[in-house]
Amino acid sequence: MAFIARQKDDAPVQIANIASSEQISHKFLESILLTLRKAGFLGSKKGKGGGYYLMKPSSEIRMIDVIRVLEGPIAMLPCVSLNFYEKCADCPDENTCSIHKLMIEVRDNTLKVLRNNYLSDLV
Repeated sequence: MAFIARQKDDAPVQIANIASSEQISHKFLESILLTLRKAGFLGSKKGKGGGYYLMKPSSEIRMIDVIRVLEGPIAMLPCVSLNFYEKCADCPDENTCSIHKLMIEVRDNTLKVLRNNYLSDLV
């Protein structure tokens, strides 16, 4: 997405150009771009002059939203996830678990950084 956002015009960018410039496997990149298109971050145009383009200005695309689509939960442990909570199988009591408290702090700070950064900040 950063590569697409760096382009001077709004013309669609071909997968081959992104893969070559960013040194990413064509097949792997296709999968990522399809996921981002389905999530509404990218649009695509087929045929001559086709490729992928941003659906919104890069200044409106929050990194937290992109990371959640590509990576899933932000939290490092499921017991501190806001959207995908699961109790840890080997934890007797979350309220007294020192790791749990630390991971909440990590989660909260990660969320803060990702909420306050946009695709345009990477360009």
